Amino acid sequence: MLDNKGFDLWADGYDKTVGVSDEENSYPFAGYKEILGRIFQTIMAKPDAVVLDIGFGTGTLTARLYENGCTVYGQDFSARMIELASEKMPEAHLYQADFSKGLAEPLRHQSYDFIVATYSLHHLTDDQKVEFLQSLRSHLNSNGKILIGDVAFETRVQLEECRQDVGDGWDEEEIYFVVDELRNAFPELSFSPVSYCAGILTISK
Repeated sequence: MLDNKGFDLWADGYDKTVGVSDEENSYPFAGYKEILGRIFQTIMAKPDAVVLDIGFGTGTLTARLYENGCTVYGQDFSARMIELASEKMPEAHLYQADFSKGLAEPLRHQSYDFIVATYSLHHLTDDQKVEFLQSLRSHLNSNGKILIGDVAFETRVQLEECRQDVGDGWDEEEIYFVVDELRNAFPELSFSPVSYCAGILTISK
């Protein structure tokens, strides 16, 4: 797993790296632009939405939300990512903290219409995912939603099939979503596959 220094070093080339993988329809970022586009449209359906982005990176998604009138909060553990995102969103409320240890203190005192996590929560173990998502759900406004765009599979069998197909390129340090297993903790969870290795998970309050 990359630590915060690793992400600092990757920050300037991150968007290009993701774009190449998406355009080639290759693991892990196949479907990336469509996932961000769908999440953007969902949030835009609510005027003046208050959005928290977990692991926002360079602000690819949140900058568009910010430009379209959303109030943006965010947490990332890379100082360089925050620096790049702040240039795009000077009035956003961005905090540096490791989300494996929960929300940054200032973010714990807010509530949100949408909590977004795109390609970030796969750094948590399955148990950490459940615990963190349960805590995030308590910060949703009425009818709020958690929107997760990430490498994800409906079943463990589908994950293993993808692992075999990818071969040596598979990242063994990342822990991907298995929707059937996550539904034990979140029966209301819905999943929309976007590519063969990724999709959007939605948890509603």
